[in-house]
Amino acid sequence: MRIDKYLWCIRMFKTRNIATNACKKGQVKIDDKICKPSRDIFGGETITVRKNQINYKIIVLDIPPNRVGAKLVDLYRKDITPKEEFEKTELLKYAKDYYRKKGTGRPTKKDRRDIEDYYDTNEEDS
Repeated sequence: MRIDKYLWCIRMFKTRNIATNACKKGQVKIDDKICKPSRDIFGGETITVRKNQINYKIIVLDIPPNRVGAKLVDLYRKDITPKEEFEKTELLKYAKDYYRKKGTGRPTKKDRRDIEDYYDTNEEDS
């Protein structure tokens, strides 16, 4: 079975077209080698898929005959994604919440107080 079809069958991607584009962009690797969407997949191979800034690692257990239901996905793949990959996304989420982009509106009260404290400490040092 083709790698793009396999990733679609095990519900890694919503459509086969998205799976094909991910392969073309180099986001899908088989045994740490970038592959084309037409590459055949066999049992026992390790697939690395970069999706939503997470590197998922999957071991192919069996080839499904066609797209399977969500409850049956674990019969055809084994997910060995390290927990550190998911923790990285949590850190990214907190970083995005904390920092505001420059020019995105007026400063908040906290921002104003921080600015005033900064100027007060610099005036005392002079």
